[in-house]
Amino acid sequence: MTDAVLTRLAGLFGELLPADAVITDPVRLRTYDCDGLTYHRATPGIVVLPDTAEQIAAVVRLCDEYGVPFVARGSGTGLSGGALPRTDGVLIVTSRMRRILEIDLQNRRAVVEPGVTNLAITEAVRDQGYYYAPDPSSQQICSIGGNVAENSGGAHCLKYGFTVNHILGLEIVTPDGEIVELSADDPGYDLLGAFIGSEGTLGIATKITVRLSRMPEAVTTLLAAFTGIEAGGQAVSAIIAAGIVPAAIEMMDALAIEAAEAAVNCAYPQGAGAVLIVELDGPHAEVGHQFAEVERICRESGAFEIRVAASAEERAAIWKGRKSAFAAVGRISPAYIVQDGVVPRTALPEVLAGIDRLQEEYGIRVANVFHAGDGNLHPLVLFDDAVPGQGERAEAVSGRILDLCIEHGGSITGEHGVGVDKSRYMPKMFTEEDLDTMQLVRCAFDPRGLSNPGKVFPTPRLCGEVPGVRKGVHPLVESGRAEQF
Repeated sequence: MTDAVLTRLAGLFGELLPADAVITDPVRLRTYDCDGLTYHRATPGIVVLPDTAEQIAAVVRLCDEYGVPFVARGSGTGLSGGALPRTDGVLIVTSRMRRILEIDLQNRRAVVEPGVTNLAITEAVRDQGYYYAPDPSSQQICSIGGNVAENSGGAHCLKYGFTVNHILGLEIVTPDGEIVELSADDPGYDLLGAFIGSEGTLGIATKITVRLSRMPEAVTTLLAAFTGIEAGGQAVSAIIAAGIVPAAIEMMDALAIEAAEAAVNCAYPQGAGAVLIVELDGPHAEVGHQFAEVERICRESGAFEIRVAASAEERAAIWKGRKSAFAAVGRISPAYIVQDGVVPRTALPEVLAGIDRLQEEYGIRVANVFHAGDGNLHPLVLFDDAVPGQGERAEAVSGRILDLCIEHGGSITGEHGVGVDKSRYMPKMFTEEDLDTMQLVRCAFDPRGLSNPGKVFPTPRLCGEVPGVRKGVHPLVESGRAEQF
């Protein structure tokens, strides 16, 4: 029955979209079987590549009519399996929607389509002294639609905030195929805030209004090398304690440095057990004062070498190793899992020590890269998928790292989202009542559960129903506070 429905839908999509915009060939479908987290794979039933919001709405209306699930995908750089397709569903790829529709510098905003890459926004306004602040490491290729879905951050989110702080409005296609406008100025419920970071479970963004920021007057970037990661962590705590909020403060351990050197020859100081990248921006006088303080703190914390970028080229060279870190570990490991957890800054040394113990216990290497200023860890769990059992051990280490984050008062995700990869950890952070409330919000947008199903929540549930098999009427339904479809 499912194959017949998909065949019927493919024919209907062919009437709506150009001939090359509907993919059913099994070989071509494999191109889309995962996002940046390759550990989870599923070949989509159908792939469509629309050019307009109207085409997306028409595709979604047909999915709703036939009860077929759909998943939105941008550039496919996500790292939580958020764009993992359904074998019995439709994958809606927005990569062809790459137009910058409007640039309004007077009001510091731009309107773009979801397939526009993050960096392309900055490149469009850089010459006029503006930029788009959120900067995921994949900003050269990740799409703004995916950034909205995941509420992406980046190195500079410590000072400037995440995607949600820079989105002024959205045009979305709802799960029943209606085109709706959401604005930060809308009265009542914060529907814009609810949609951003919802990981595609509430619909598909088709037009995005972003806030543009003025280029800072001065930028200073320094790299401090330490013999060990503990000393680097002490420097981070001291910098924040001094009341300094850098634009970015990033750290890499020895294994991550080794990978970056192998991939991009970043020429970080030899013998470094950890490097700390600190970027300061703002008025000249403020940056000058803060730089003197940061340099002093790094030296007092044990930095054996400090480099300061004297030009834009040197600044890019310092960032080159950090920006390439995720992809770089492919040079030292056949496979890896990118994890994403958050801990209080004060817990960093203890959590990193715990990760070291896990490496010894499981015989699995972990390279650590993290946004040190806000405690957002990105452990890269390395393994060889050709060796029996290593993948399972790597998955176990990945899960134990999230347990460590929760135990120390942190979170299972900082910016990569929950997706399919971390949904089973949600009950460790939230009660059944919490999850039920979240599900009610989702069902208000998508009562049929067709929009990116199987993501975020640990088990499929009816609207308003807690996990597990329930007999009888749900209490929320009985009391009239929820509706079960």
